[in-house]
Amino acid sequence: MHNNGHAVSYLDYKGKHSGIFAWILSTDHKRIGLLYLMASLLFFAVGVTFGFLMRLELIAPGRTIMDAQTYNSLFTLHGIIMIFLFVIPGLPAVFGNFFLPILIGAKDVAFPRLNLLSWWLYILGALLAVISVFLPGGPADTGWTFYIPYSIRTTTNVMPALIAAFILGFSSILTGLNFIVTIHRMRAPGMSFFRMPLFVWSLYATAWVQILATPIIGITLLLVTIERLFGVGLFDPALGGDPVLYQHLFWIYSHPAVYIMILPAMGVISEIIPVFSHRTIFGYKFIAFSSLAIALFGSMVWAHHMFTVGMSETAQIIFSLLTFLVAIPSAIKVFNWVATLYKGSISTDAPLLYALGFIFLFSIGGFTGLIQGALSVNMHIHDTSFIVAHFHYVMFGGTGFGIFAAMHYWFPKMFGKMYNMKTAKVGFWVLFVGFNTLYFPMFVMGWLGMPRRYYDYLPEFHIYHLISTIGSWILITGLIIMFTNFIKALRSKTTYTAINPWGGETLEWTIPNKPPLENFEVIPTITAGPYEFKDNDEFLMKENN
Repeated sequence: MHNNGHAVSYLDYKGKHSGIFAWILSTDHKRIGLLYLMASLLFFAVGVTFGFLMRLELIAPGRTIMDAQTYNSLFTLHGIIMIFLFVIPGLPAVFGNFFLPILIGAKDVAFPRLNLLSWWLYILGALLAVISVFLPGGPADTGWTFYIPYSIRTTTNVMPALIAAFILGFSSILTGLNFIVTIHRMRAPGMSFFRMPLFVWSLYATAWVQILATPIIGITLLLVTIERLFGVGLFDPALGGDPVLYQHLFWIYSHPAVYIMILPAMGVISEIIPVFSHRTIFGYKFIAFSSLAIALFGSMVWAHHMFTVGMSETAQIIFSLLTFLVAIPSAIKVFNWVATLYKGSISTDAPLLYALGFIFLFSIGGFTGLIQGALSVNMHIHDTSFIVAHFHYVMFGGTGFGIFAAMHYWFPKMFGKMYNMKTAKVGFWVLFVGFNTLYFPMFVMGWLGMPRRYYDYLPEFHIYHLISTIGSWILITGLIIMFTNFIKALRSKTTYTAINPWGGETLEWTIPNKPPLENFEVIPTITAGPYEFKDNDEFLMKENN
């Protein structure tokens, strides 16, 4: 694939297909990463629109723009789209696919065709979820958790939504399998485990959770489908089933899924912070192992979602303790990031702003999670909008900002174009202010007793809902500024030629922008990891001290 002595970029090469088929039938990991990016951003836009409409409904007590049934459907679709179609695949499927082989010095993932299949399954599941909206009976209205017994009794289209989530689970499992084999078998000579970039470590931990936890939700959703079709009394209390069993099975996957979402974001932050503070990352092995510890402990704390279901006191205490323990590896990461910034020569470009935004918002999410982990407090705030605020601080403030940080960091490498740095910073600040204005009032009203998922509310909560809705407008303005900036950069005629604009030390900054089809002309031999001390680091440390 050479053209005038230069390797042809992944965007320009001509395979055996042309037009759209050159993309949707391509097994090149970079093209598949872009396919995921386009699809997930499209769903993100839909999810944001639904969230915006819900906030608009809640601007004042009583009915404003929709009825309760529509609100419940929007609420369910917002959850399903954001979680299964944007947040879970956001980092592993997009940036993992694009950069994992490059970061470990490989030419592609271990199973390129399986990789393409996982994208097709993702699209199939997504289409099924979208089609269910338009079928007679209307979209599912159970909430994204599909709680029994309501999801068995409701006459809306729960079945297509369940099957869609099942198919999306398969896509997730295949991606995880692919990544684990790639990391074990495809590393460049000299790339030992402790020379791997931290983003790769986080994808590795995530992949294990994807493989081990996802089958549980798949089987559970199938059981609900069978119960709806044949009336088998597994979960339905009227038939002698146990609805609490469903909750256990659901959260055994869905709590680790939170870590599927957050771990790769933490990996991105671990890449960005040393680059923009011009320091070697502090405590490389601790950050690497804490990723594995989060994956392990995160899989054992599921029942803290269920303290109010009437489980035994012993179980409550054990799950509460485990919830506090899972905070330790996350705290190790935050400490090491801040320690890396300490006395660094920091350049506050857009990627670092998003990384710092991540640390701030994720820390609030983490601390409020500990508040919920305390049994007595949990009884008070369970199922209030306090939980909604906590969840969004972790998922959107964490993973969402992690995805935006990755987009700003790797944009010039992926597309060979550069966005306007000033606009990117303005976009960040508008987004950050909007985010806190939208979600922080939910902590307050949740503490005061505002239940979550409610279509209407008492007049005393009006002021908080009003502030929150105004926050949603600011947040969406920030998103529009950010994406307009990206689109403008993509459409500009000027090519960005600096292959290492930030001064990064990982392998992707050694190859041309818009990487060639096979990434490397010659597989590199690694003599030192990006985090091992080099002379200039030691000089910098002397200078700083």
